[in-house]
Amino acid sequence: MSETSLRPRLAGRREWTAVAVLCLPLLVVSMDVSVLFFAVPHIAESLAPTATQLLWMFDVYGFVLAGLLLTMGGVADRIGRRRLLLLGAVAFGVASALAAYAPSAGWLIAARALLGIGGATLMPSTLAIVRNLFADDGERAKAVGVWSAVMAGGVGIGPVISGVLLEHFWWGSVFLINVPVMLALLVVAPFLLPESRSVTSRVDLPSSVLSLLAILPVIHVLKSLAADGWSVSLLPYAVVGAGASVAFVRRQSRISSPMVDPRLFAVRGFGGSVVVQVIGMFGVMGNAILVTQYLQSVLGYSPLASALWSLLPSVAVGAAAPTAAVLSLRIGRPVVMASGFVLAAAGFAAMRLAEADSTIWVTLACASFVAIGLVSVATLVTEYAIGVAPADRAGSVSALVETAGELGGALGMAVLGSILGAVYAARLDALLPAGLPQQMHEAAAQTLGEAVVVAGQLGGARGEAVLEAARTAYVDGMHVSDLAAAAVLLVGAVVALVALPRHRSAEQRAAEEPALSGR
Repeated sequence: MSETSLRPRLAGRREWTAVAVLCLPLLVVSMDVSVLFFAVPHIAESLAPTATQLLWMFDVYGFVLAGLLLTMGGVADRIGRRRLLLLGAVAFGVASALAAYAPSAGWLIAARALLGIGGATLMPSTLAIVRNLFADDGERAKAVGVWSAVMAGGVGIGPVISGVLLEHFWWGSVFLINVPVMLALLVVAPFLLPESRSVTSRVDLPSSVLSLLAILPVIHVLKSLAADGWSVSLLPYAVVGAGASVAFVRRQSRISSPMVDPRLFAVRGFGGSVVVQVIGMFGVMGNAILVTQYLQSVLGYSPLASALWSLLPSVAVGAAAPTAAVLSLRIGRPVVMASGFVLAAAGFAAMRLAEADSTIWVTLACASFVAIGLVSVATLVTEYAIGVAPADRAGSVSALVETAGELGGALGMAVLGSILGAVYAARLDALLPAGLPQQMHEAAAQTLGEAVVVAGQLGGARGEAVLEAARTAYVDGMHVSDLAAAAVLLVGAVVALVALPRHRSAEQRAAEEPALSGR
């Protein structure tokens, strides 16, 4: 048999057009994570939500999305990835319209939950379809690079789109913009996207319930740690999450059609790629939480201005993903991923140059290194994970990778946010001016935002002293958190080099495929 006959079929214009179409729903799903940032004051004025309702407006979308990814990945394998994509487009479009015209806070929360369900069907479906569109490793790497760049860019673009729309329209427009995108997908997808499904896959209801009980409490604990620190009230959530996780893992090894096939972790590099994904998203979300508040509360930029400035690193990111894919074919994925981690760690370490009176260019330069490095990692680790999986498991594996990313992001916010809060409180206690009322002292020590409020209440020289102390304390906390993030990313570099094979030969893939496809 000739070498040419063994070469996978190369993609054409149809396949690359399909990738562009798949990026549209992915973009709006990722945008909806952050689209409420600027709309909150307008929603508060219109719907008068309680503090608890306002919190749920933000969190319910991410909670439902993360909790259902594994389930929907299995459903995609069972009923067909294109079919689930179209069902998700309908659900997301309807939920967007319901959110846009919500007459009450409770209605908006319910609509956001439905948006999370729609998003959970769209994300693994898009990635699974990309996996099945491209047989050639190099082309698939480039396609997944585009997918990863759009995914990362959507979170950053969300606040900007929100701010622009709110300048001209009412708050519901931030949701209504999703509707034409979903309508376009419903029109084009049946003609452009191929259908694919697994004839052996089954949806196991107990596994779905256990995955929800495992993921949702863990996400809740991590978010609460980032916002308020540890409290005894979080213990039941941690116990339920840990118990459900153990039960979920045990069930996957016993049933004939597991939601997460344990045999995948026997493939050299697959388990390491999941760890790499967690560490990579740890850095992405950790950097976001540190830099966003620094730009707004320390350097004094408005939320919209901060969002616009934050888009600058995305210019470099757009080139980083395809470049990383090309380099991986020459020197191997682990080397490129490890280099990406080292570059991002250097960006975090260099953030020590950012002070309370620094120019924004220092922060943007450091953030660009972080973004380039971590997007390169995300591109390659996602492509590796879905490439090693058999085609009939593409949906469930895509969902597993995305769930690992959600957990890593929550972990990054919790760990780095907790370090930041602890250092901030300790430093501020020594920096605040003497004679400050105890109530104001305690309030300022909670967060930088609270300190800004206290400074405004005091006014004059004492207010300026409080504000300067708070900004200095925040920067000190940010520096420690940046070093912690850099250390974690260097661990990621070691994992990439040690746990991932440099190349997987055609012989290895051929040997692994039968073992993974049958049970």
